[in-house]
Parts: sequence; structure tokens; C-alpha cells
Amino acid sequence: MQLPMSETALLVIDMLNTYQHKDAEVLADCVAEIVDPLADLISRARDRDDVDVIYVNDNYGDFSADFADVADAACNGERPDLVEPIAPDKDSLRVLKVRHSAFYSSSLDYLLGRLDTQQLIITGQVTEQCILYSALDAYVRHFSFIVPPDCVANIDAELGDAALTMMNKNMHAELTPAQKCLC
Repeated sequence: MQLPMSETALLVIDMLNTYQHKDAEVLADCVAEIVDPLADLISRARDRDDVDVIYVNDNYGDFSADFADVADAACNGERPDLVEPIAPDKDSLRVLKVRHSAFYSSSLDYLLGRLDTQQLIITGQVTEQCILYSALDAYVRHFSFIVPPDCVANIDAELGDAALTMMNKNMHAELTPAQKCLC
């Protein structure tokens, strides 16, 4: 398969979740608020030739799982209504990660280099954890990036807001609503 090459990549981070964990109920309530704007943003990105859609998901400690296993578990988990509208299609690029940052011990940095990506749109969950750490790793790699606040979900609203402030002030993230991305 030939890789697409564009300057922008939409990262969909950790949205394939079974919602069978300690903070699942609180997180699911927040995810329910972002599913529609995120699904719309993904759809618009898929319709463009100049944006790569890349799903990056935690393997949840299962090192025998491949990406399809993670996606199937999420679609058959507690909240398929939160997964199905944003699930990867056959053309979506996919990367498994092992910890909070999308870059840590994953092939994402290499993939973005091969795609000649210059700008990222960072979406997903959890704002104050995986999104924040992924943004920091993007920043230290000199990517410019956008974080649509209506496309990231938090567990703790106060920490989520603080994380968005840190991304904006300390990492120069552009905080732009999903509807204004890819215009």
C-alpha cells in the first residue's frame, strides 16, 4: 500500500475504549459530548486528499493484541454508541501505543516523517492525560498542532481545562472548534 502524503494529519487518540474501567462512567459522559463533532471532523478529513487520518490507540497492556483486536473489543464493549460513529474505516492509518503519549514506544513519529506531516490536529481522550502528553511530544518534535476543545474528552473537567491552557500557552497549540478545522 502506498502511503498518502499530506502536510496535515488528524490524530484520533484512544477513542477505541471498552469503557470497562474505574473512571469509565465519568469519561463516557464527556465522550458523549464530543462524539458528534469528532465524527463530523473525521468525515470531513476523510473527504479530503490533503489530510491523513491516523488512529492511535492504547493496547491496554495486551501485547498480543493487534489493532483489529482493540477495535473489536471497543465495538463490543459497554458503550458501542461512543465507538461506532468514530470507528476507523478500511483506509485509516492505525498505530498502537503502550502508554499515555501517542509517540511513546509507537511508530507514530516514523509514520509522520514518512508522510511528511507538518501539522497535527489532536483529538481523543483523555485531555489531561494522553492528549496532554501527546501534545507535549508533538511540541518537542516541532510540529504545529491544533486541539479542538470540542473533540477532546476529560475525566476531570478542571484538569482538562488546565491541560488545554497548558497546551495553548506553553506549547503554542491552536485551540479551534472542530467546525473551524479544515476550512
